[in-house]
Amino acid sequence: MLTREEGLRRLHEEIPQANLIKHLIATESVMRGLAERFGEDADLWAITGLMHDLDYSRTADDPERHARLSVEMLADDLPQSSLRAILAHCGHVPAESLMEKAIRCADPVTGLITAATMMHPSKKIAAVDLPFLLKRFKEKRFAAGASREQIAECALIGLELDDFLTIALTLMQGASEELGL
Repeated sequence: MLTREEGLRRLHEEIPQANLIKHLIATESVMRGLAERFGEDADLWAITGLMHDLDYSRTADDPERHARLSVEMLADDLPQSSLRAILAHCGHVPAESLMEKAIRCADPVTGLITAATMMHPSKKIAAVDLPFLLKRFKEKRFAAGASREQIAECALIGLELDDFLTIALTLMQGASEELGL
Protein backbone atom coordinates (compact mmCIF):
# COMPACT_ATOMS: atom_id res chain seq x y z
CA MET A 1 0.00 0.00 0.00
CA LEU A 2 1.11 3.52 -0.78
CA THR A 3 2.66 5.38 2.16
CA ARG A 4 1.72 8.94 3.05
CA GLU A 5 5.14 10.19 1.95
CA GLU A 6 4.82 8.43 -1.42
CA GLY A 7 1.30 9.78 -1.77
CA LEU A 8 2.36 13.35 -1.06
CA ARG A 9 5.20 13.04 -3.57
CA ARG A 10 2.75 11.85 -6.23
CA LEU A 11 0.32 14.63 -5.42
CA HIS A 12 3.04 17.25 -5.84
CA GLU A 13 4.02 15.68 -9.19
CA GLU A 14 0.44 15.65 -10.49
CA ILE A 15 -1.22 18.67 -8.90
CA PRO A 16 0.13 22.20 -9.35
CA GLN A 17 -2.60 23.84 -7.24
CA ALA A 18 -1.54 24.23 -3.60
CA ASN A 19 -5.17 24.67 -2.52
CA LEU A 20 -6.13 21.31 -4.01
CA ILE A 21 -3.28 19.60 -2.16
CA LYS A 22 -4.51 21.25 1.05
CA HIS A 23 -8.03 19.94 0.32
CA LEU A 24 -6.60 16.44 -0.01
CA ILE A 25 -4.68 16.76 3.25
CA ALA A 26 -7.86 18.01 4.95
CA THR A 27 -9.82 15.05 3.56
CA GLU A 28 -7.05 12.72 4.75
CA SER A 29 -7.36 14.20 8.24
CA VAL A 30 -11.13 13.82 8.37
CA MET A 31 -11.00 10.28 7.00
CA ARG A 32 -8.34 9.23 9.53
CA GLY A 33 -10.41 10.62 12.39
CA LEU A 34 -13.59 8.94 11.17
CA ALA A 35 -11.78 5.61 10.81
CA GLU A 36 -10.48 5.89 14.36
CA ARG A 37 -13.96 6.74 15.62
CA PHE A 38 -15.43 3.66 13.93
CA GLY A 39 -12.57 1.30 14.76
CA GLU A 40 -11.51 0.97 11.12
CA ASP A 41 -8.06 0.97 9.49
CA ALA A 42 -7.03 4.60 9.96
CA ASP A 43 -4.03 4.40 7.61
CA LEU A 44 -6.15 2.92 4.83
CA TRP A 45 -8.93 5.49 5.20
CA ALA A 46 -6.39 8.33 5.44
CA ILE A 47 -4.48 7.38 2.28
CA THR A 48 -7.78 6.97 0.46
CA GLY A 49 -8.78 10.50 1.47
CA LEU A 50 -5.36 11.85 0.54
CA MET A 51 -5.38 10.34 -2.94
CA HIS A 52 -9.06 10.63 -3.92
CA ASP A 53 -8.56 13.59 -6.29
CA LEU A 54 -5.16 12.60 -7.71
CA ASP A 55 -6.44 13.05 -11.25
CA TYR A 56 -8.25 16.35 -10.72
CA SER A 57 -5.77 18.51 -12.64
CA ARG A 58 -6.26 16.25 -15.66
CA THR A 59 -10.03 15.75 -15.35
CA ALA A 60 -11.39 19.04 -13.98
CA ASP A 61 -13.28 19.62 -17.23
CA ASP A 62 -14.36 15.99 -17.61
CA PRO A 63 -16.38 14.92 -14.54
CA GLU A 64 -17.24 11.56 -16.10
CA ARG A 65 -13.54 10.72 -16.23
CA HIS A 66 -12.73 12.14 -12.76
CA ALA A 67 -11.90 9.45 -10.22
CA ARG A 68 -11.77 6.82 -12.96
CA LEU A 69 -8.34 8.10 -13.98
CA SER A 70 -7.26 8.20 -10.32
CA VAL A 71 -8.23 4.55 -10.01
CA GLU A 72 -6.15 3.70 -13.08
CA MET A 73 -3.21 5.68 -11.70
CA LEU A 74 -3.46 4.00 -8.27
CA ALA A 75 -4.44 0.46 -9.32
CA ASP A 76 -1.11 -1.03 -8.19
CA ASP A 77 -0.78 1.13 -5.08
CA LEU A 78 -4.07 0.88 -3.19
CA PRO A 79 -6.40 -1.99 -2.31
CA GLN A 80 -9.69 -2.48 -4.11
CA SER A 81 -11.63 -1.05 -1.15
CA SER A 82 -9.81 2.29 -1.54
CA LEU A 83 -10.24 2.33 -5.31
CA ARG A 84 -13.96 1.71 -4.96
CA ALA A 85 -14.24 4.50 -2.35
CA ILE A 86 -12.50 6.87 -4.77
CA LEU A 87 -15.10 5.99 -7.41
CA ALA A 88 -17.91 6.37 -4.85
CA HIS A 89 -16.82 9.82 -3.71
CA CYS A 90 -18.16 11.36 -6.91
CA GLY A 91 -20.99 8.92 -7.52
CA HIS A 92 -19.49 6.58 -10.14
CA VAL A 93 -20.48 3.61 -7.97
CA PRO A 94 -23.01 3.48 -5.13
CA ALA A 95 -21.52 4.09 -1.71
CA GLU A 96 -21.99 0.79 0.12
CA SER A 97 -19.16 0.29 2.62
CA LEU A 98 -18.62 2.53 5.62
CA MET A 99 -15.47 3.99 4.03
CA GLU A 100 -17.33 4.72 0.79
CA LYS A 101 -20.08 6.51 2.67
CA ALA A 102 -17.56 8.40 4.82
CA ILE A 103 -15.58 9.78 1.89
CA ARG A 104 -18.80 11.02 0.26
CA CYS A 105 -19.45 13.37 3.18
CA ALA A 106 -15.82 14.03 4.16
CA ASP A 107 -14.86 15.38 0.73
CA PRO A 108 -17.29 18.32 0.56
CA VAL A 109 -17.18 19.18 4.27
CA THR A 110 -13.51 20.12 3.99
CA GLY A 111 -14.39 22.73 1.37
CA LEU A 112 -17.16 24.14 3.54
CA ILE A 113 -14.87 24.38 6.57
CA THR A 114 -12.05 25.96 4.57
CA ALA A 115 -14.40 28.54 3.05
CA ALA A 116 -15.91 29.29 6.47
CA THR A 117 -12.40 29.82 7.84
CA MET A 118 -11.61 32.29 5.06
CA MET A 119 -14.86 34.14 5.79
CA HIS A 120 -14.28 34.26 9.54
CA PRO A 121 -13.01 37.65 10.76
CA SER A 122 -9.87 36.01 12.18
CA LYS A 123 -9.18 33.89 9.08
CA LYS A 124 -8.05 31.17 11.54
CA ILE A 125 -9.65 27.75 11.76
CA ALA A 126 -9.05 27.72 15.52
CA ALA A 127 -11.63 30.52 15.83
CA VAL A 128 -14.33 28.75 13.80
CA ASP A 129 -17.01 27.10 15.94
CA LEU A 130 -20.09 25.01 15.26
CA PRO A 131 -22.63 27.89 15.28
CA PHE A 132 -20.52 29.83 12.75
CA LEU A 133 -20.15 26.72 10.59
CA LEU A 134 -23.88 25.87 10.77
CA LYS A 135 -24.76 29.40 9.71
CA ARG A 136 -22.52 29.02 6.65
CA PHE A 137 -23.95 25.54 5.97
CA LYS A 138 -27.46 27.00 5.76
CA GLU A 139 -26.39 29.66 3.25
CA LYS A 140 -26.84 27.77 -0.02
CA ARG A 141 -24.80 30.22 -2.08
CA PHE A 142 -21.89 30.15 0.37
CA ALA A 143 -19.26 27.61 -0.80
CA ALA A 144 -21.80 26.41 -3.35
CA GLY A 145 -19.44 23.67 -4.53
CA ALA A 146 -19.59 22.00 -1.12
CA SER A 147 -22.66 19.82 -1.67
CA ARG A 148 -24.94 20.10 1.34
CA GLU A 149 -26.69 16.92 0.22
CA GLN A 150 -23.42 14.99 0.29
CA ILE A 151 -22.42 16.46 3.65
CA ALA A 152 -25.82 15.44 5.03
CA GLU A 153 -25.01 11.85 4.00
CA CYS A 154 -23.18 11.74 7.34
CA ALA A 155 -26.48 10.25 8.55
CA LEU A 156 -25.57 7.14 6.53
CA ILE A 157 -22.56 6.61 8.81
CA GLY A 158 -24.64 7.18 11.93
CA LEU A 159 -23.72 10.79 12.65
CA GLU A 160 -26.05 13.74 13.14
CA LEU A 161 -25.06 16.80 11.12
CA ASP A 162 -23.98 18.79 14.21
CA ASP A 163 -21.79 15.92 15.39
CA PHE A 164 -20.25 15.38 11.96
CA LEU A 165 -19.47 19.08 11.49
CA THR A 166 -17.93 19.23 14.97
CA ILE A 167 -15.80 16.13 14.31
CA ALA A 168 -14.62 17.36 10.89
CA LEU A 169 -13.88 20.85 12.23
CA THR A 170 -11.91 19.46 15.18
CA LEU A 171 -9.90 17.17 12.92
CA MET A 172 -9.07 19.97 10.51
CA GLN A 173 -8.16 22.24 13.43
CA GLY A 174 -5.69 19.55 14.45
CA ALA A 175 -4.08 19.77 11.01
CA SER A 176 -4.21 23.57 10.85
CA GLU A 177 -0.47 24.06 10.50
CA GLU A 178 -0.19 21.74 7.50
CA LEU A 179 -3.35 23.25 6.01
CA GLY A 180 -2.15 26.81 6.50
CA LEU A 181 -5.36 27.66 8.33
